Amino acid sequence: MLKFIPYVLKSLWRHRARTLLTVSGTAIALSVFCFIGSVQQGLLALTSGANAERTLIVFQENRFCPQSSKLPQDYERTIAKMPGVQEVVPIKVFTNNCRASLDAIVFQGMPAEQLKSARQLELASGNWNAFDQQDDAALVGQDIAARRGLAAGDKFTIGDVSVVVRGVFRSPVAAENSLIYTHLDFLQRARGANEVGIVTQLEVHLADTADPDTVSKQIDGAFRAGPVATTTRTKGMFQTDTLGDLAELIGFVHWLGYACVGLVLSLVATTTVMSVQDRIKEHAVLQTLGVRPLRVFRLVLIESLVLSAIGGLLGVLASTAILSTTGMSIAAEGVTIAFEPSLVLATQGLVVAIAVGILAGLVPGWQASRTEIVPALRHA
Repeated sequence: MLKFIPYVLKSLWRHRARTLLTVSGTAIALSVFCFIGSVQQGLLALTSGANAERTLIVFQENRFCPQSSKLPQDYERTIAKMPGVQEVVPIKVFTNNCRASLDAIVFQGMPAEQLKSARQLELASGNWNAFDQQDDAALVGQDIAARRGLAAGDKFTIGDVSVVVRGVFRSPVAAENSLIYTHLDFLQRARGANEVGIVTQLEVHLADTADPDTVSKQIDGAFRAGPVATTTRTKGMFQTDTLGDLAELIGFVHWLGYACVGLVLSLVATTTVMSVQDRIKEHAVLQTLGVRPLRVFRLVLIESLVLSAIGGLLGVLASTAILSTTGMSIAAEGVTIAFEPSLVLATQGLVVAIAVGILAGLVPGWQASRTEIVPALRHA
């Protein structure tokens, strides 16, 4: 069959406009499919895994947006003494937009030493000493640095918060690459406020033997009669609840991914049917020359497969390049979902394109293989 590949390519080139339109439509549809898959992967990474299940988030009861949660920082002392607790990290969160946004800026203020131990940050530029020694210093994730054109030494202002970038970092957790870390006491005094001793949330790291549900109930029970009641959940559950509406929307959008697959199937099948109809006499001549019907079927199937595969490859490459270079993310209520490209997602896109190409060519190939030679040769 390899010797017939030039014939298939020449057949496609003969109708360049039709081929180009089909390939471009397939590429666009597969790009959308990959974009949808990337945001679903980002959401899954936030809400599952060892870190999401072994870390607790203590938040003010009946509060959602970070701006409304105000916990006494000294709660960390009580929690740190509880069985199964390894470390308690006080965090102050500030975001310029609590609603869902593709360009929300999320600050997290933490004690510098705990930031180093609680986060796996690798500085791409800048250094830790400069961050430690300056009150208004900030470490900026590489994705937000790329979007905003920030580098070490730059000053960055959003709303009433102004910081000096002392480092750009990358993290193995994709969502963290869209965060800005500052000193805890700086964020407590930012925007003209005096909230020293007040934090947004407490992040509780558990020992391997600790039961998250038991510790959560113990924490909430300890502060039920206190000045501020708490709600404690695992990090994964906290992020799932925080992103509730957005997660439902993302869950619904996966149907759009299926629609894209259907669109590719329709495009390629339509083009292949038109190609077969245009070449009825040509297929009859091939059979006259000794080409068996099964081989004609394979020729049409290969043509359909090539159309879909080229479009799919272009779509996957385009979406991967865009996602890798732009560091796209969406945030809601201080929680960020990163659009995560991956080799698995790219492979899925190519497999879908190949499968659709084969399916789209079955019926036209069957029709071409059943062409009767004499009536076909009389075809105008």
